[in-house]
Amino acid sequence: MATKKGAYETTASDTDFRRKYDRDEYAKQAKEREAKEKEEGRLRYEAKLAGKKYYAPLTGEETLTQARASRLDVSSNIGKVMLMPAGAATGKRGRGAGFYCAHCDLTFKDNLQWVEHENSMQHLRAIGQTGEVKRATAEEVRARIDRVWERLQEEKKGDVKTLGERLEVRREEEEKEREERRQKRREQMEKRRMEKEQEIKIKTEYGEDVRIEGEHDEDDMMASMGITGFGSSKK
Repeated sequence: MATKKGAYETTASDTDFRRKYDRDEYAKQAKEREAKEKEEGRLRYEAKLAGKKYYAPLTGEETLTQARASRLDVSSNIGKVMLMPAGAATGKRGRGAGFYCAHCDLTFKDNLQWVEHENSMQHLRAIGQTGEVKRATAEEVRARIDRVWERLQEEKKGDVKTLGERLEVRREEEEKEREERRQKRREQMEKRRMEKEQEIKIKTEYGEDVRIEGEHDEDDMMASMGITGFGSSKK
């Protein structure tokens, strides 16, 4: 009598192909999660009694708070239609219509609340920052001011519209290029002057017979070609 096989080439009564769950492991994870939630609830309650706001405790892996590298975009979705998931949040908790923070799972109905949240300790802790700022040195402050100034100037150039403004920007760029060329020439002249002073100093100390590197290269090349000099055609 032939044995009836199932869709997975096994006997109908064989269920070894099914996924198995480690109940002890899941029970352990559920117990740990319950203990964590209970501890968080206790800390929240104690903070409320003390008149303070609760923040998640530090784990030691957080970094110092740094300045935002880019501006917050609050206008990119103006005039656009977005489909919200079923059961979207009507309050702040969860994803809903408005400005959504994925790190904190919160939705804000206006941009002011969202910006304030982005700068809050709650959000900083959620993204792994301590909320403390490193004290900058004078050199770092100057470097940052220079970067901000250059960025503002680039943005200003990008906003130029009229012909007069374009000509003014071009004139400033040309003046900057000329100044860079003048500075380069001054550096080259200063370098040659220093070399000349060094050459005079050496000859003063050691006499005229001393050979300075590169001084007679042209004469040596002419001598190797059999040219001893150029005589005058005048008698």
